[in-house]
Amino acid sequence: MSRDILTKIQDNLHTFSKGQRKIASFILESYDKAAFMTASRLGKRVGVSESTVVRFAFELGYDGYPDMQRSLQEMIRNRLTTVQRIEVTKDRLGDQDLLSVVLQSDIDKIRLTLEELDRGSFNSAVDAIVSARKIYIIGVRSSAAIASFLHFYFNLIFDNVVLVSASTASEIFESLLRVGEGDVVIGISFPRYSSRTVQAMSFARDRGATTVAITDSESSPLAPISRCALMARSDMASFVDSLVAPLSLVNALLVAVSQRKNEDLAHTFHTLEKIWDEYGVYEKVQE
Repeated sequence: MSRDILTKIQDNLHTFSKGQRKIASFILESYDKAAFMTASRLGKRVGVSESTVVRFAFELGYDGYPDMQRSLQEMIRNRLTTVQRIEVTKDRLGDQDLLSVVLQSDIDKIRLTLEELDRGSFNSAVDAIVSARKIYIIGVRSSAAIASFLHFYFNLIFDNVVLVSASTASEIFESLLRVGEGDVVIGISFPRYSSRTVQAMSFARDRGATTVAITDSESSPLAPISRCALMARSDMASFVDSLVAPLSLVNALLVAVSQRKNEDLAHTFHTLEKIWDEYGVYEKVQE
């Protein structure tokens, strides 16, 4: 949908039936909770039937309730404060077994990522990375963990990798000072999206670098400024960002790149194994 769902609901209030107005009022007042309710639960909450909720979604122009729910979730994900996220999660989980719910949610995110990921974009990203003059990796806040992981392994494969420091905005642009054509800049960000990462990717694109985004959806601010956008589903578990699917995507990217650099990598690790053994980097396990 091109328009904000809340705006569309507000504009069409006068056309709704009495039951639909109940649904509309609840969504407008508590969109953070409504976005994660089933049609049945939303209906019970406002006192209408499940079929009324489904018809409401069609009335707004969606293909069904799940389609409307996805639109609502995408709209709010970057709006929710930490406090709201905790409240929404409490409402979603109730008295359920937290371990099962959270792990099953992560499994579902990996499955959906596998089904939805654009293979052409993935392959293009691999091609660009393998042939890059220099590789820059940007990820701040919770995404910094993924950026650091990617940098650790890329640093074993390549000798031209930079993990962009993001302590301040000026440090980011100083790290990208010489970025240009032939370089690849990988930006990693998930809701709530980092303005620093978006700014850095825009700067790199304007300088002619190939930008690769690792993010969650087409509505991400990184998507339109990236030549290759790799989408991995993420979700919130309370105030914690679930980054299992993004990390799995990064693993796939590492394996694909290492396959292309197989001969060089074998020589690198042969040398590294000698160094690790000589300096006792890893503890020897007695069998």
